[in-house]
Amino acid sequence: MSIPLLDIKALTVEFGTRRGVVDAVRQVSVTVAKGETVGIVGESGSGKSVTSYAVMRILDRAGRIAGGSIVFGGINVGKADERTMRDLRGREMSMIFQNPRAALNPIRSVGRQIEDVLIEHSLATRADAREKAIDVLKAVRINDPESRYHAYPFELSGGMCQRVVIAIALACRPQLLIADEPTTGLDVTTQKAVMDLIRELTAERNMSTLLITHDLGLAAAYCDRIVVMEKGRVVEEADTATLFADPQHPYTRRLLQATPRLDSKVADLLPEEDSRRRTPSARPPGEALLRIQDLVKVFPGKDKGDEYRAVDGLSFEVRCGESLGLVGESGCGKSTTSSMIMRLLDPTSGSIQFNGEDIGAVPGKRFAGHPARAGLQMVFQDPTDSLNPRWSARRSISDPLMRLGNVRGSALRAKVEALAEMVGLPEHLLDRFPHQLSGGQKARVGIARAIALEPKLLILDEPTAALDVSVQAVVLNLLVELRERLGMSYLFISHDLNVVRLLCERVLVMKAGRIVEQGPAEQLLDSPEHPYTRELLAAIPHPPAGMVPSPIRGEPQAMVR
Repeated sequence: MSIPLLDIKALTVEFGTRRGVVDAVRQVSVTVAKGETVGIVGESGSGKSVTSYAVMRILDRAGRIAGGSIVFGGINVGKADERTMRDLRGREMSMIFQNPRAALNPIRSVGRQIEDVLIEHSLATRADAREKAIDVLKAVRINDPESRYHAYPFELSGGMCQRVVIAIALACRPQLLIADEPTTGLDVTTQKAVMDLIRELTAERNMSTLLITHDLGLAAAYCDRIVVMEKGRVVEEADTATLFADPQHPYTRRLLQATPRLDSKVADLLPEEDSRRRTPSARPPGEALLRIQDLVKVFPGKDKGDEYRAVDGLSFEVRCGESLGLVGESGCGKSTTSSMIMRLLDPTSGSIQFNGEDIGAVPGKRFAGHPARAGLQMVFQDPTDSLNPRWSARRSISDPLMRLGNVRGSALRAKVEALAEMVGLPEHLLDRFPHQLSGGQKARVGIARAIALEPKLLILDEPTAALDVSVQAVVLNLLVELRERLGMSYLFISHDLNVVRLLCERVLVMKAGRIVEQGPAEQLLDSPEHPYTRELLAAIPHPPAGMVPSPIRGEPQAMVR
């Protein structure tokens, strides 16, 4: 058997905290052969990213490798000095980070940032660095690389920023590429383009890849082997086909069950014994609650006289009690549409009628105090960025009650605690700040805040995009329950058509500011007519067909296989 390129044995990583030492990774063993793609899957907090940071030796100052070994290409990474590691990073092993915008320097052009890597590792000189940087941009299929060389990260889309990060990671042709959640927040077509690009370039260069993800469909599509981590430990490891056909560990089976499939129902994502399972009731929708007519939003272009039509003549309606899905890739105008409906943006033309009133005629600056505002609420895409970091969960939930409901004192406290109970947020977490809550807990705070005034319409802008599949399963079932209990209508904005299928009766497909197809969810997603809809559906990575895990009961087991 050949010696693996990367050999992690019994790795233990500790972090010093105010409350003592925490073992983030315990006795983890993983190997990656030359040219192999290995996936590490698990929920947030399972130790996936910490393992990769240990390999790169970029742990937080409070973290340290407390045990085990990491051998890369014959070099003991754990014992190597910093000079050796600086030479290895970028040249021999490289990393694509989860948030491309955070990974890039905001005040330096992307071309210069690629040059920095090439010059650092003596693969370019000042004289030829620009030419080589442009060649690297060409390699990751960036259009007009000569112009993009001068662009700053804020001028690029999320998918384009991710391509730049890939360009930087592959600039020196490393032997090992570590991709840490490389597609989080990207729409399905961009996700497929990014992952196909990584697979193509690594195969072309015979590189090894360590793919870290919570998306099992993605791991199934791109990995040779999969390692499953839970609470800092490896609980199962197998080749991809075997793991999906016959998962052995209860945790693996729960992850697979929580992953939406083409034939899934929302209740199927949770175990049978879980009291949070909900099944949407079939009831006919009522009268139109929201009516959009010929809605247009035009933004000025970079050059004088130029303009960009983000939304171009949009017309649709949301009926009372209905859940309507609005899908499309990034840049199609979904979020601009929701911002205009919420009156965060003023439309260029067209009408927005809510509950019989033309709220589009009310300037956005005045709408915050408008009587209709209480009936129209929104759950934002990023649960972290949508919460005030200086406010506790209790203060965030109470804000709309105080501003628009005029609720105070003991009544306010009782209402906030009732809302927390309704969304499944433990009462003792109400006094915590956002940084002290998990992603799922922050999502619950955002939902509780949005339903505080019992709105008639709830706009959900990618509410589960950044959540683990198991947390997503709980949140989706919660949304079904809240809709039934409070009689709300939903406008569900997403690029994940599997999730839209679970929650919506009707679907609108949006491209370049226009609706290109619409119809009942099952009919449209099973038999799409427009080529763009078919393209979106084809881009979704699915777990392999075969065994659908049955609910598992019992305590977690030791690592299997």
